[in-house]
Amino acid sequence: MSREILIYDTTLRDGAQGELINFTAEDKIRIARRLDEMGFHYIEGGWPGSNPKDVRFFEMARKIDFKRAKLAAFGSTRRADETVEGSHNIKALLDAETPVVTVFGKTWDLHVTEILQVSLEENLAMVGETVSYLKSKGREVIYDAEHFFDGYKADPSYAGKTLREALAAGADMIVLCDTNGGTLPHEVQGIVAEVKRFIPAEKLGIHAHNDGGLGVANTLCAVMEGVRMVQGTVNGYGERCGNADLVPVIANLQLKMGINCLSPEALTHLTNLSNYVADVANMPPINSRPFVGRSAFTHKGGVHVSAVLKNSRAYEHIDPNLVGNKQRVVVSDLAGKSNIEYKAQELGIPLGDDNGISRRIVSEIKRMEDEGYTFDAAEGSLELLIRKGAGVFRDPFVLECFQVISSKTAHHPSQAQAIIKVSVAGEEEVTAAEGNGPINALDNALRKALLKFYPKIKEMHLTDFKVRIVEGSEGTAAKVQVAIESRDGDCSWNTIGVSENVIEASWLALVDSINYKLDKDQRTAEQG
Repeated sequence: MSREILIYDTTLRDGAQGELINFTAEDKIRIARRLDEMGFHYIEGGWPGSNPKDVRFFEMARKIDFKRAKLAAFGSTRRADETVEGSHNIKALLDAETPVVTVFGKTWDLHVTEILQVSLEENLAMVGETVSYLKSKGREVIYDAEHFFDGYKADPSYAGKTLREALAAGADMIVLCDTNGGTLPHEVQGIVAEVKRFIPAEKLGIHAHNDGGLGVANTLCAVMEGVRMVQGTVNGYGERCGNADLVPVIANLQLKMGINCLSPEALTHLTNLSNYVADVANMPPINSRPFVGRSAFTHKGGVHVSAVLKNSRAYEHIDPNLVGNKQRVVVSDLAGKSNIEYKAQELGIPLGDDNGISRRIVSEIKRMEDEGYTFDAAEGSLELLIRKGAGVFRDPFVLECFQVISSKTAHHPSQAQAIIKVSVAGEEEVTAAEGNGPINALDNALRKALLKFYPKIKEMHLTDFKVRIVEGSEGTAAKVQVAIESRDGDCSWNTIGVSENVIEASWLALVDSINYKLDKDQRTAEQG
């Protein structure tokens, strides 16, 4: 197909209705700028008649020169008990001074008679008069036909009348909304085909919610029937189960269906866009998110990795670089030697021509994962294991012994002291330290002992510490897994330890974390 689809983003309004998502006006400005840079055609900024924050957003947005996107203010049609001229909501839409105004109206007779409690005729007047008035003020008007698919299935004649009313009043675009998100793809396609008989396809759009897990599919089906505009949110944020996720919508349209949405260069920033919006929303990225998730092109099974090494198309539906993502291989008890060879090559670790090295490393990984290790979540420990197996790792220190003492008093409920003895190149160091608990004390003592030999160790710090039971049938004697995330000025890394003793498991993870840091610094120094 050679036609272009208009991308209408409603992350700042509909997306902000998602649970736990709260954008400030400044957050919304930052996201709007990024969407404009990407080449999105429309950005729905909010509902200026509903809260002061959105009013402030539109005041700030007036000072921005958007290069590509048109900013839209969102609101409802006039109420039954008011005129368009006297409507506070309509006045707020105009006061936002956006080139585009999007208004929603009722198309489902259930909402008209039971929720609004007005006559069917009055609802038609509310739609027509609102659209006509906004057009008379020089605005581009997009009419969102709320609950359209449910309304059409209940009473196709009346639902159709609401669309005709909006079109006759001058609406530039009429968007069919699956507001409850319960319509199936074949229903969307069939209903859009019927609507095209009385509304030109180039004036139709689709706004799908994801309550049935079909938001993206329903959007694509509507496009296949000829609609010109797609509405949705970045990462699918939105009320209840969210909206159609514009990231896979855009990727599928452009890469699978050959329909222009954004420039090819903008497409390569989809992964960054998804992560950026998640960061601003303070929502954790979802690794399994299609196209842009960290796991979207990650391979774990040995058979898969072996095939990908020969031809990535064997298990990848597109080139990940097209959307700014990358191929990854993780290692677990499902791995084969291909996984190890891939990771070794990625890390620049020489394995030589001896397949026995990779096989021995695989065997050790399978044994350790059976003990409770999970290396796909601890790539720092995995890298150390591969370096040790390849014979290119030298222990920077040796533990001679340590002792941890915990005490509880009225004033110090979790006081602990740790004494540790290590040797570096034959030189011994004994030191002690206190901490809020035994693990913290041990961490402090180990760093203190090594600082004399490795001053750069002060650059690193722990950013996360998790303990979980590997298998709980032994109660308090159960084996535990300790996972640590560490960071310095350059990067972050994850390490892991497993034992029936939580202090020993923590020690194993701590040692791996420090060994990773020291080995990384040593290799950096050797390289220049």
